[in-house]
Amino acid sequence: MVTKNQIKLVVSLKQKKYRSQHGLFVVEGEKLVNELLNAGFKTYQIFVDDTDFLQKFEQAEVVPGKTLKQMSSLTHPSGILGVFRMKDSEALDLDDWVVVLDAVRDPGNMGTIVRLCDWFGIKRLVCSTDTVDCYNPKVLQATMGSIARVNVEYTDLITFLDKTDMSIYGAYMDGEPVYGSNLAEKGVLVMGNEANGVSAEVGKFITKKISIPQFGATTTESLNVATATAILLNEIRRE
Repeated sequence: MVTKNQIKLVVSLKQKKYRSQHGLFVVEGEKLVNELLNAGFKTYQIFVDDTDFLQKFEQAEVVPGKTLKQMSSLTHPSGILGVFRMKDSEALDLDDWVVVLDAVRDPGNMGTIVRLCDWFGIKRLVCSTDTVDCYNPKVLQATMGSIARVNVEYTDLITFLDKTDMSIYGAYMDGEPVYGSNLAEKGVLVMGNEANGVSAEVGKFITKKISIPQFGATTTESLNVATATAILLNEIRRE
């Protein structure tokens, strides 16, 4: 039987400081829970509101629907909620492209970019410490399970960029059009903050500014950062 302390713990994990304190995070939905289990994430507990789930998740604990709703971050809970232990980020040394996020704050954007990295085979996503937490419930929902296959690191970008020997490309409104650019076989793609773009401090390390040409009305200020990431990654892989 679920205890009040367990409920309190799960509810607290909606906040980053408690996720960091306990080393735990919450995902909801059968697909997401399965993705993380298959990827080797260790479970703390799985809660379900229907005994039918026990056929698929033997370690699950059945709780009343109203209790699951109390623990859930969703308006309409899916009937299954998993509490997982965080994995330590691996400092992967891959011979491939790396995506870097400089203060991306929107959970939907972050989750979509994780999903894009998975789609385009980018294994390493490096984030500034002020980028939204990848274990934020809204981020996890937006990743659609891709969080299980992309290594997300949080670090000081200045130190990271200073050490890399790869070409560093930054997404700018006034950069060279990416179409026809001679992109390297491997490199670093830096995507900036939704409102302010790449910060001046990070910009000092950019070796080439690239942009997505605008064909429509010039009244459109800029592309959404996740949309821009999709276009640039497509061009990177196309080349």
